[in-house]
Amino acid sequence: MTPEPSRDLAAFLDAWELFQAPVIAGTIAGALVGLLGVYVVLRRMVFLAGALSQTAGLGVALAFYGRIRLGLDGLLGSPTLGAALATTTTALLLVGRRAQQGTQRDSLLGLAWLAGAAGTLVVGTRIVQEVQDIQSILFGSAVVVLDDDLVRVIGLALPLGLLHLWWQRGFVQAAFDADGARVRGLPVWLLDVTLIGSIALSISLCTRVLGALPVFAFSVLPAMAALRVSPNIERALVVAAGVGAACGAGGYYLAWRFDLPVGAAQTLLAVAFVALATAVERGALRRAG
Repeated sequence: MTPEPSRDLAAFLDAWELFQAPVIAGTIAGALVGLLGVYVVLRRMVFLAGALSQTAGLGVALAFYGRIRLGLDGLLGSPTLGAALATTTTALLLVGRRAQQGTQRDSLLGLAWLAGAAGTLVVGTRIVQEVQDIQSILFGSAVVVLDDDLVRVIGLALPLGLLHLWWQRGFVQAAFDADGARVRGLPVWLLDVTLIGSIALSISLCTRVLGALPVFAFSVLPAMAALRVSPNIERALVVAAGVGAACGAGGYYLAWRFDLPVGAAQTLLAVAFVALATAVERGALRRAG
């Protein structure tokens, strides 16, 4: 009986050429979405992030359908464009109703989430050739990341990262103290629209590359962990980006090491970070008490 090949870290690094693009893409996507997730969590937009990740999957599935069934090619059949259009449309419709409170707003978010998830599955049954891609979109089970997708992730993360570094104080003030920001003369509407647009674009592209499950996890769990151990929002942004990057990269190794779906491994690693941060927070509170 032939022994199974080694699956330790050294063997993973020996096969680095196979994992280089996915790990780099997961690292960058995790850092970008993790950073933006701080705004998502503190502004109670968790269900918005979930709805955007599911509608991004629907946009990708519709692009596949148009390419296979309707003969669309080029930009019209681009899954990346399909995801961007779906998330942007959903964000505009839902954010335009942010003033609504309670049940009505939550119901709209739930509707968008369910319509995206169910729509992706329904469209997937009509394009059997791409069923594996549909599963990858929903659950993040893809191991291969194309070089073009990696370039797109870098091309989005670099300008957005610089923008959020440059406008960080404005985003924080406008997001959590809009009245005070207006008194200081900040363009609150522009900052708000730019922030929501950043979240929508990041989720759409990263869902296209990594899948809806891990991207939704990156938009919530790293921020939860960071906010438990950070003294202020500025520090939380940095910590959340670091945790997201670690989950994006580490999830690929765990998936390879234990033969797991990539998206599930990334998500469970993020859950572990939340548990660790919670333990650290409680330990600090006990010492302070």
